[in-house]
Amino acid sequence: MKMMMTMWLLVFSLLFCGTAIHAAPVITEVNAENAVIADTEIGQQVEVPESLSNPRETMRTFITAMQAVSEGQKEQIDLATSTLDLSDISELIRESRGRELARTLSSVIERSKKVVYSSIPREPKDNSYIFGKYSQGKVEITKLDDGRWLFSKQTVAVLPSVLEGLLEKPAKFGSKDPQMALPFHIKFRSWLPETFKGGILLEYWQWLGMFLIIVIGSIADKIVAWILSKNVIRWKQQHPAFKDLDNTVLRPLGLMAMALIWWAGLGLLGLPDTALVVLLVAVKLLVSLSGIWSAFRFVAIFDAFLTRQALTTDNKFDDLLVPMITKSLKVFVVVIGVVFAADNLNINVTSLLAGLGLGGLAFALAAKDLLGNFFGSLTVLLDRPFHIGDWVIIDNVEGSVEEVGFRSTRIRTFYNSLVTLPNSVLTNTKIDNMGARRYRRMKTMLALTYDTSPEKIEAFCEGVRALIQLHPYMRKDYYQVYFNEYGAASLDILVYVFWETPDWNTELRERHRFLLDILRLAKQLDVEFAYPTQTLYLRQHVDAGAPPTGFKPAMSEAQALAMGKKEAESIVDATLGRGVKPDPVRFP
Repeated sequence: MKMMMTMWLLVFSLLFCGTAIHAAPVITEVNAENAVIADTEIGQQVEVPESLSNPRETMRTFITAMQAVSEGQKEQIDLATSTLDLSDISELIRESRGRELARTLSSVIERSKKVVYSSIPREPKDNSYIFGKYSQGKVEITKLDDGRWLFSKQTVAVLPSVLEGLLEKPAKFGSKDPQMALPFHIKFRSWLPETFKGGILLEYWQWLGMFLIIVIGSIADKIVAWILSKNVIRWKQQHPAFKDLDNTVLRPLGLMAMALIWWAGLGLLGLPDTALVVLLVAVKLLVSLSGIWSAFRFVAIFDAFLTRQALTTDNKFDDLLVPMITKSLKVFVVVIGVVFAADNLNINVTSLLAGLGLGGLAFALAAKDLLGNFFGSLTVLLDRPFHIGDWVIIDNVEGSVEEVGFRSTRIRTFYNSLVTLPNSVLTNTKIDNMGARRYRRMKTMLALTYDTSPEKIEAFCEGVRALIQLHPYMRKDYYQVYFNEYGAASLDILVYVFWETPDWNTELRERHRFLLDILRLAKQLDVEFAYPTQTLYLRQHVDAGAPPTGFKPAMSEAQALAMGKKEAESIVDATLGRGVKPDPVRFP
């Protein structure tokens, strides 16, 4: 179905669009000797190269160039082409058609008569020299308005017909193997019976040739796509890093193979200029689009490789760099693809780029915000104020960095919303990177009741210090646990500690474990925490010489410290276990 749709598309393009294609007028040309010829429409008189200054030199230039081509100097074909007036041929096919016509003219001359340069006048009458007259037309060299002598447009138009009438005659002069110089479609047509030479718009054999080219291209597309798909599957099995790639990631290469076969095949059919222009425009666009698509798929493979390499490192900078490299490559692919397509369609890319250069200042002023965002992305790339996944606070936006592009940075807030910040903001605002913290601090006051004895306070504080030393994520080289002040209704103990945890989730878990252990320590030491209450005390008179009821001798300071440490160790042994450091929190 796809093949039939493609074929009908080409046919309808030929039928309905062919008449709308006209050859563009020639403005300037550069011959093989790099001599610039002025605008023919203006008619300015400029210096004419010696090789085209008169009919004799034009004929000599053509014959010499074609002899060099027959001896293997293929680049001389362009010099031979420069002797033909190709102004009526569209620029899209002028180069290829010109080379074909140069070979055709060479075959006509070889089958006509020997060229004697002395018999060709330098200044013929009527500004025209006729080399030969045939039933289909004549081969002549005429003088153009700019002073050049070229094989005329009328000669170029009738050359295929003239050669067809001379095919039965052997080549007498010039080439030793005349069949090698003939264009393929002329040789092929000479072998066909007359039945295949009729037709509507195109000859029957040309319609059949187009159908076969479409079929061959479509088959090549399927075969290449199937082979590449099988190789991708085998490659994914050998390299698990690319397991997420689609099996058809190289599918555009099959489309490119099909387009290239069509491109090459159309040049073999000898189609009329109008039909060839229409079909080549479609095929060249298909080649360009398939090339851009293929390049995008290769960028996707390269992105998968870089992403895999970035995941194997502890450095987060490459997580930020990989997406920017991928986006840069995609922009580069688009630019190169546009230039390639424009070049294939004979669009003057040089003048287009020159126009952009002249308008560069105006473009920069109009694109001030765009450039600001671009330089903001460079700031992130060079200064590295944050990495992918960091918890940041930027311009009252708080969340985790999810993606950094050329224009904007995306932050996933803790409400799970996605905030997009222009990168230009990053160059002139404060960035608070909470994810770059090495330690996570906790400062709190533990309020004990006023009836807590000094010995219990000493034991409690020493027990908290022991908990800090025993907890695996606690910072051991800097912490403060002291009786700090007398509160309005409590004795306040300062606890100033740090956790060395990789993320907030682990910090919350360790804070939870630490606070519970403090609570267990207080229970073990019979230490009560104060809370807002009112207590009424009724004091009774007692004998001053009698000891209070329930009096116990006070323990020494060393005993209190040993007791607190012992209780702390027993608590840790009963809960977490000494020497055990649990892994950070990881969500599946």
